[in-house]
Amino acid sequence: MLAASNLADRLAKDAETVCRHYLSAGRRAGNYWLVGDVGNNKGRSLYVHLAGPRTGRWTDAATGQFGDLLDLIRETCGLVDFRDVAEEARRFLSLPRPEPVSSLRTHEVERPAAERARRLFRMTQPLAGTLADAYLRERGILRASTHAALRFHPSCYYRDLVTGRTSSYPALIAAVTDCAGAITGVHRSWLDPEGDGKAKVDDPRRALGGLLGNGVRFYFPVNAPVPVMAAGEGLETILSLSHVMPGMPMVAALTANHLAAFRFPPECRRVYIAADADAAGRHGIEALSRRAQEEGILPLVLSPELGDFNEDLRWLGPDRLTASLKAELTPEDAMAFLPT
Repeated sequence: MLAASNLADRLAKDAETVCRHYLSAGRRAGNYWLVGDVGNNKGRSLYVHLAGPRTGRWTDAATGQFGDLLDLIRETCGLVDFRDVAEEARRFLSLPRPEPVSSLRTHEVERPAAERARRLFRMTQPLAGTLADAYLRERGILRASTHAALRFHPSCYYRDLVTGRTSSYPALIAAVTDCAGAITGVHRSWLDPEGDGKAKVDDPRRALGGLLGNGVRFYFPVNAPVPVMAAGEGLETILSLSHVMPGMPMVAALTANHLAAFRFPPECRRVYIAADADAAGRHGIEALSRRAQEEGILPLVLSPELGDFNEDLRWLGPDRLTASLKAELTPEDAMAFLPT
């Protein structure tokens, strides 16, 4: 297996070819490759040495970023783990795949999951007008791009947990945050590049980082009292409720176990829990309800008419969903959060 330094040296020998592949929006100028940034935008602030003792080294004069061609691959591809960087470099160089696949760059310590999650979120772009926005719109969720917690990654790496093979797909990225608004993790939903729903992989949804007690939050004030809120397991479930109840603080805990462990915000008095019909979902609802009661919070369960709230939104329509929720909310909350 080639060590990281050897991989970087091999890439440097073909530095211009590497640049033409990963930074195709740039151009050669003398002994440099010039491009706007690691996002492959047009410009001149990032330059890569194509000759001399610094061949393969690059610097972005606008951001202060720098590194070798392995770092460039990591940035341009939006990779997090070094094993994925090495895998991509070997693919580019047509080198055989190493065994074991989990070997890491000897001089790099793998970052904690929360830090890797924050780094991945920084590599995303706004949701509006993207494939992820279209994916949610097809599910009746029309205002998803107004939520800062939701972003888009055009080429998010996916690793098959059985074979170890990697590929990349566009992805909906959701920030998992704590009560203070700090990002502790991300949730990735890989999408079909042709717009046909989720990517055709075994597990198109995965979380990274610290989920316990946290969640993907919508309309949540930071470090402020939240007297009324809604909580549920699935992202699309909560987004469907948020579509017809704009303004109510909501959280998607992403799994039934994490729903059960969600930490309530300050001064919470009522929590509406979005029902999920399966056994794991019922466990999450029951556990969160018990914890709420122990903390003096009133738990109220919201039940869909069909299989879940996204089906209600898509097949019954927002007016029918609104009417159904009105019967389940307290009169005070119905007046505050449902359209009149």
